[in-house]
Amino acid sequence: QVQLVESGGGLVQAGGSLKLSCAASGSIFTINFMGWYRQPPGKQRELVAAVPSGGTTNYADSVKGRFTISRDNAKNTVYLQMNSLKPEDTAVYYCNAEVRRRPDEKSTFRYWGQGTQVTVSS
Repeated sequence: QVQLVESGGGLVQAGGSLKLSCAASGSIFTINFMGWYRQPPGKQRELVAAVPSGGTTNYADSVKGRFTISRDNAKNTVYLQMNSLKPEDTAVYYCNAEVRRRPDEKSTFRYWGQGTQVTVSS
């Protein structure tokens, strides 16, 4: 099995910054995709930022220029640096990873973290 553990959420004032971390552990051969999603209260989950293995990062339009995603492959960890936070960034943030578990297994599997709350006050 694979576990994703997020950390770094909290309460911050508008204009402030937070950095989220997500560490993957367990049966991991390679991680193809790592990304962050968020689910605001009463709304659907949406992609915030993604960093494919060896590919270019991509961001939701609403966070471009304010959020930066990065990954440390040696630590199987993905980060989300969030600057200039706005009240509309308030949501539960989820880490997601597409994992290939063994070298003899071609299939990949998607895993989710438990979520971390980010609240931005005005």
